[in-house]
Amino acid sequence: MKKLLILATCFLLLAAVSNAQRYAVIDSKYILDKLPEYKEAQKLLDQFSEQWQQEIDQKQTLVDKMFKDYDAEQVMLSDVLKKKREDELYNKEKELRDLQKKRFGFEGDLFKKRQELIKPIQDRVYNAVQKLAVEKQYDFILDKSEGITVIFADPKLDKSADIIRNLGVK
Repeated sequence: MKKLLILATCFLLLAAVSNAQRYAVIDSKYILDKLPEYKEAQKLLDQFSEQWQQEIDQKQTLVDKMFKDYDAEQVMLSDVLKKKREDELYNKEKELRDLQKKRFGFEGDLFKKRQELIKPIQDRVYNAVQKLAVEKQYDFILDKSEGITVIFADPKLDKSADIIRNLGVK
């Protein structure tokens, strides 16, 4: 009886181990920081960003000067001239906001440059992760760089279709 119990326990442990999912953890930020081409791309991106910020700062200085001049001269201006100067100020502020949006906004120049310079490097890292996952037969690879993120998951483990089917959706 004891031997049967020990044998059954061993069999259950073996079944649990063979059925266990294999996973690995990586730190993509650490990996990227070790790549010279990433450092170079980041440096270029920083240069573009600094250049564009200087352009915006110059325009902001001009707008600020226009505001000060308007405040100082406002009392002496006729209503027509006041309106004209206010319109000029409004247009200059709008130009400045539009430039900021163009350079740093969603899908702006900085976003496009990042896509152009950094995305190919990130894709290389992602492909290397997928290759490792297939070679080592990992079910999951988690990225710990910015919170825990699943960077690779074996598609056979995705049970979304089963959930949809259980919910009665076809």
